[in-house]
Amino acid sequence: MGGGGDGGPRLDVKMRAGQAMAVEAERDTRVLGIAVMLLAMFLFTLNDAIGKWLVATYSVGQVLLIRSAAALVVLLPFMRLREWRALTALERPRLQALRVFLASAEVFCFYAAVRYLPLADVMTFWLAAPIYVAAASPFLLGERVSRLRWACIAVGFMGVLLALAPSGAVSPGASIIAIIGTMLFAGLIVTGRSLRGTPDRLLVFWQLIGALAVGAVTAPFGWATPGAGDLALLAGLGVVAMGAHMGVSRALKLADASVVAPLQYTMLIWAILFGWLFFGDLPGPMMLAGAALILCAGLVMALFDRPARRVAGV
Repeated sequence: MGGGGDGGPRLDVKMRAGQAMAVEAERDTRVLGIAVMLLAMFLFTLNDAIGKWLVATYSVGQVLLIRSAAALVVLLPFMRLREWRALTALERPRLQALRVFLASAEVFCFYAAVRYLPLADVMTFWLAAPIYVAAASPFLLGERVSRLRWACIAVGFMGVLLALAPSGAVSPGASIIAIIGTMLFAGLIVTGRSLRGTPDRLLVFWQLIGALAVGAVTAPFGWATPGAGDLALLAGLGVVAMGAHMGVSRALKLADASVVAPLQYTMLIWAILFGWLFFGDLPGPMMLAGAALILCAGLVMALFDRPARRVAGV
C-alpha cells in the first residue's frame, strides 16, 4: 500500500511535467509557424517588387514566361510519384481548367497593374479578395454568413471604394485592371476551396503551366533580350514565389490557419516600404484610408468570426 501511495504522487508529477512539455512544444511549433508565415509574406512582396521593377523594361508576357519556367524547375523535383500519376486523373477537370484560367489571367492582371500603379496600391486591391470571397460564399459555396461577417464585407467594400483613388496622377484604367485582377484572385480562392481533394503541388503545377502558356503566346510581342543580371532576376521571380508558396504550406502545418492567416496583411507594410525604397512611391491619404478599412475588415473576419457553416445538403 505504501509503495502504491508513493507511486501515485510521482506519477502525477510525471504527467504534469509531460503535459507542460507538450504545451511548450506546441507553443514553440506555433511560434515557428508564425515566423515561417511572416517570412513567406516577405518573400511574396519581394517577388512583387522585383516584378514591378522588371515590367518597366520587359513585357508582362516575357516576365510570365521566364518566371513560370524557373518556378517549374524548382517545383518538379518535389513532385511525388502519386502526384505524377494523378496528373491525368484530376478531380472535376472542368473546374481545374477554370482555376488555371483564373490563375493565369489574375497574375497577368497583377503585373499589368503594377506596371502603372504603386506597389502598395495594387497590394491593397489584392488584399480585398477575401472580402469578395466572403460576399460570394453564400451563393457559390453554400455557406451561411453571420451578421458580423456581413458588416465586415460592407466595411471592406467601403475600403475598396476609397482605394479606387490611386496614389498619383495615373490613368484610371490601371485601377480597373487591378479590380478585375483581384476579382479573378477571389475566383481562384473559391475554386481552390472546391478542389480540396487535389494535392497542393498539383494545383501549383497546373497554375504554372497556365501562366507559362500565356507567357509563351504573349512574350513574342515586345520581346527584349535580357542581360545576365535581368535574366537572373526574371528566373528569381519563380524561385522566390515557389519559396513563398512552400512557406505558406509549411506554416499552415505548424500552426492553425486562424493564427497565421491574418499575417498576410503584413504584405501591405512591406509593399509600402519597398515602394518607397525602390520606386519613391508613397500611398496617398485615400489609399491609406481604404487600406485601413480593408485590413480591419479582414482581420475581424479572421480573428473573431466563426468559420461559416455550410447550408444543409450543400
